[in-house]
Amino acid sequence: MEIWIAVGVGAFNALLLVLLLRRPSGNNEAAALALQQSLQSMHEKLERIERELRTEITESSRGGRQELTQNLALFQQSQVQQLTLMQKSIGDTLNQQLQQLQKSNADKLDEMRRTVDEKLQTTLEKRLSESFKQVAERLEQVHNGLGQMQKLADGVGSLQRVLTNVKTRGMFGEVQLEALLEQVLTIEQYAKQVETKPRSNQRVDFAIRFPGRGGADGEPVWLPIDAKFPREDYERLLDAQDRADGVAAEVAAKALEVRIRTEAKSIAESYLAPPHTTDFAILFLPTEGLYAEVLRRPGLMDSLQRDYRVSLAGPTTLLAMLNSLHMGFRTLALEQQASEVWKVLGAVKTEFERYGDWVEKVREQVQKAADTLDRADTRSRQMRRALKNVEALPEGEAQALLPKFDDALDDTDAKV
Repeated sequence: MEIWIAVGVGAFNALLLVLLLRRPSGNNEAAALALQQSLQSMHEKLERIERELRTEITESSRGGRQELTQNLALFQQSQVQQLTLMQKSIGDTLNQQLQQLQKSNADKLDEMRRTVDEKLQTTLEKRLSESFKQVAERLEQVHNGLGQMQKLADGVGSLQRVLTNVKTRGMFGEVQLEALLEQVLTIEQYAKQVETKPRSNQRVDFAIRFPGRGGADGEPVWLPIDAKFPREDYERLLDAQDRADGVAAEVAAKALEVRIRTEAKSIAESYLAPPHTTDFAILFLPTEGLYAEVLRRPGLMDSLQRDYRVSLAGPTTLLAMLNSLHMGFRTLALEQQASEVWKVLGAVKTEFERYGDWVEKVREQVQKAADTLDRADTRSRQMRRALKNVEALPEGEAQALLPKFDDALDDTDAKV
């Protein structure tokens, strides 16, 4: 507003100045005085108008501020009311949704409870039926097992009747002994039904083959192994022990000891013949129980080794002996292979010395060829210096007078 008033005053002053300038020059002083008075009066009016305008603007701004304050108060009250209504509406909506959610969750929980109850009932019925089925199957298996046990009892009785025969008992020990030998040794390291004592017509059940004095190609040395199974004496001993009859058990144990001594003496007389055999033999007892009863007899093991050079062995003891022998065979094979390797290395050494002579001869030939090439190169340079002043012919005339280099090489190869 003040800017427009100043612009209007300036425009009015400019208009008065233009009018004064257009009047005649004789009245300049009077005009200037009149203009000054007019300007003074105008200035006073403008100041009065400015004061009035300022007063009006101040009152107007004061009224505007009051109105704006009232409007803001009304707007704030309206917003508070709207927020209160909105809060109430949101609270009602949330409560309603929460109630719906609780109802939905309760319905789902009831449905899940019914589903779980149904599944539990179904699973329980299924498990019970499976359990009854398994129990029935197990009872059937037990029934079948009882039938098999009855058959096994019949088989044991048949085996007992079979083992009553002395020859059959011997075959039982031989079969078990052969199984142990096959488990540890190779087929080349033992033999069956061997006449270890020359011209005796007595054949031992099994014998382990050792290298002889002539090496691997010489006659072998045999270790006799014979299987014995004194069933009657052993059963009498077990029967007396079951009855807790000490006197009968001692009598049966002495009878078993006498039987073992008799068998050991027979083995020593029939199968031991150094140097064709080792200086001892092995008496194999096919059951651990029988072997343990024999070991209980005081001094029996030492007596058999000292008097008859016979060692007792049960299944476990014989297996340990065979493993030791197997390691010895492997060590011997390694020694033989080491000897062969040394022989091969000696031959390689001799051949390597000859190879060194050949290399030396080849080196001399190569050196001679290198010297010859050096002399040829020197001669070529001398010939090139000698032909330096000779005028070279064109290539066509040179090829007409001399053969091509490749053709000359082919002719040389053909002559060679």
